[in-house]
Amino acid sequence: MIQVKEQSGLPGLAVFILAWFAAAACAGGEGKEMQKALEGRKALVIVAAVNFQDEEFGQPCGLLTNLGATVKIACSRPGTAKGAFGRQVKPDLLIGECKASDYDAVLFIGGAGAAEYFNSKEAHRIAREAAEGGKVLGAICIAPVILANAGVLKGKKATAFPSETGRLSAQGAVLTRQDVVVDGKIVTASGPQAAKEFAETAARLMQ
Repeated sequence: MIQVKEQSGLPGLAVFILAWFAAAACAGGEGKEMQKALEGRKALVIVAAVNFQDEEFGQPCGLLTNLGATVKIACSRPGTAKGAFGRQVKPDLLIGECKASDYDAVLFIGGAGAAEYFNSKEAHRIAREAAEGGKVLGAICIAPVILANAGVLKGKKATAFPSETGRLSAQGAVLTRQDVVVDGKIVTASGPQAAKEFAETAARLMQ
């Protein structure tokens, strides 16, 4: 049995995810329709050039793609981005070329390499554009620091990898101890163990 924790502000999340998994196992027409639940939606996934967290990248990209969304990958430099555990990804565009207005969701992936965006003006611009434009905005592991430094977590409930929670508090975030936290259309998660739930929550918010 798949268990999904209900989050405040996300009614029906468990029903949505359970229905998707049931449909994905179905070969009939209804299953195919459920697999297109996010057809027409677009997501921007931002990774570090080196040492992004493989699972935190794979879970949202895989789920959103399977649900019919178009997923674009952005990075700080051209060439192949390399995950901490060997995953290699060729970005579709550079972060400086990105506009949050082109997407329904913007997700920042964690891993040690995500620190390169802590003080990135371009990363902060995208985060602010997403928040101000009412887009789904997500960050996992240490990446919520990017959102905090961009000023979009002030007064918002959030979580992050334990080593980084002080940085969030310093920027006015309201910390919780949950693995995945939602405040409006902002979703933050604490680390790779929460990657699956982070992906499911982002998918639900994009509907």
